[in-house]
Amino acid sequence: MSAASYSCSDDSTENGSSVHHIVHIDPSFVSELEGTVQELPRLLNRSAGRDSCCIFRVPQSLYEINEKAYQPHIVSIGPFHHGKPQYQMIQEHKRRFLSDLLSQVKNKRVVLKDLLEAVAPMEEKIRKSYSEALEFDGRDLIWMMVLDGCFIIELFCKVGRIFPAEADDPLLTMAWILPSLMRDLLRLENQIPYFVLQVLFNLSVGSGNDSPSLAKLALAFFNYMVQRPLDALEKYYDKEGKHLLDLFRMSYISNCQEEVRRRSKFLHLIQCAKKLDQVGVKFRPRKTHSILDIKFRNGVLEIPVLTIDDFWSSLFLNFVAYEQCYHHSTKYITTYATFMGCLINTPADAGFLGDHKVVENYFGTDEEVARFFNNVGKDVVFDIHRSYLSKVFEEVNEYYENDWHVRWAGFRHTYFSTPWSFMSAVAAVVLLLLTTIQSFYAVYQYYNPPNN
Repeated sequence: MSAASYSCSDDSTENGSSVHHIVHIDPSFVSELEGTVQELPRLLNRSAGRDSCCIFRVPQSLYEINEKAYQPHIVSIGPFHHGKPQYQMIQEHKRRFLSDLLSQVKNKRVVLKDLLEAVAPMEEKIRKSYSEALEFDGRDLIWMMVLDGCFIIELFCKVGRIFPAEADDPLLTMAWILPSLMRDLLRLENQIPYFVLQVLFNLSVGSGNDSPSLAKLALAFFNYMVQRPLDALEKYYDKEGKHLLDLFRMSYISNCQEEVRRRSKFLHLIQCAKKLDQVGVKFRPRKTHSILDIKFRNGVLEIPVLTIDDFWSSLFLNFVAYEQCYHHSTKYITTYATFMGCLINTPADAGFLGDHKVVENYFGTDEEVARFFNNVGKDVVFDIHRSYLSKVFEEVNEYYENDWHVRWAGFRHTYFSTPWSFMSAVAAVVLLLLTTIQSFYAVYQYYNPPNN
């Protein structure tokens, strides 16, 4: 506000010491303020809380923890990172992939104009999918959606061998590129709406009974990095996510159900793995297709094997970021992250779970694994009373706080933790039995002396 926008004058009374200031407001200044008040926010749209908005900038609080996990490394998809020079190499190949896709579907008489016209009516819906106001005009935005979407579809088709690929295609033959593409296509800031992909896919590859679904090709593509059984993915072949990250996240949460539990003195965060072990909690790997399927029965905590590596750690962080930003999403991954963060509090906890085959560490040292889980739970919103693991939290704490379990675990640790302590305990029991028998016969003979 400039000083020229308003003027002041003093009005002093004769009999008093008070001074009244009369402020004269410039009408042009009022008009300027009214214009700024009516401006809509651009960095976080008002529509960001709606169901239609599903692609977000990662919050700064999460970004500071692990910036590399959220930024694309070699390819930009969508508007948030468009035009940055570090992604120019793959940007040059996008046009080639678009040309390859059009040549493969020329028997369907589909040309570039058809793809553009199919996406153009969706412009407003596309803009509402992003948390920021997009600076691109309509033509540039539609072209970006078609180019990026066709690049993804052609990549899926070439890797899935739906379309033939050149034997010397550098994007498929250079060992470092394809894994980097897989990581980048599953970053929250690097998404385009799934409905755009689906329309382009239906026009080009097809949606008939003899054609694979887009979800099937997408899940098969990313399965090269996680290697889950194909029969575990079949139930998701007809699913549609908000985008590729959401689709892949859905494939992990099939059997989970959030439930609201009443308040209880046992319903709070659990202790770390080493402390639970000290009171007798057993840890066993659970054979299941979903890492979220955790059970607690009769003092045994069954946890699906977690194979943690660079790909999974990046994916995990983007899952959590999406659940934190998208109000309409369930919080399954956030709950799992909180649970594992409780168990793995120190490097000793990470090593302990590794020894019990619950964690397969391809990520780094035990210190790095512990640091990762300590960081992933920072600045995230988690409602323990409304989570799919609330019953497990409650039952584990009830077991941990049971005095009998503590005493029995202490007894076992003292006398049965090593072969030598076990042998000493057995020897002591035998000696006690022999002493008892000897005392019994001495008393017996005293009261029943033998007849001479």
